[in-house]
Amino acid sequence: MAGLSKHSPTPQDLTVHSQSRVLQISFSDGADFRIPFELMRIYSPSAEVQGHGPGQEVLQTGKRLVDLEALDPVGNYAVQPRFSDGHDTGIFSWDYLYFLGAEQDRLWRDYEKRLREAGRERDAPMPEAVGQGCASH
Repeated sequence: MAGLSKHSPTPQDLTVHSQSRVLQISFSDGADFRIPFELMRIYSPSAEVQGHGPGQEVLQTGKRLVDLEALDPVGNYAVQPRFSDGHDTGIFSWDYLYFLGAEQDRLWRDYEKRLREAGRERDAPMPEAVGQGCASH
């Protein structure tokens, strides 16, 4: 989902709602999504969150109150958000934002299940990682 396929819907309007912490995005096919910043942050497509392969995902916690400090364009195919917790390495393609919007109910259920399985709380602070960064993987 790095970019756009030939027939992918494209965004027509993006609005950052800081007060309610959601990104509203309207697409050319008529779809209109309100994606919580928290959902964007916990499902960031970055290696820091997704790891470098299947099974290396890092469960994100303590992101309920994360804010979106900036939303920079990346070419004509994506945006790169900067979150208030310092995370700024995820590049969100239009396809990926559409996926997050369309699948958010299922993604929330999956997230809650992963939290239960890990014995973690949604609002717990992230544990300090030993040797943080991609080079340590």
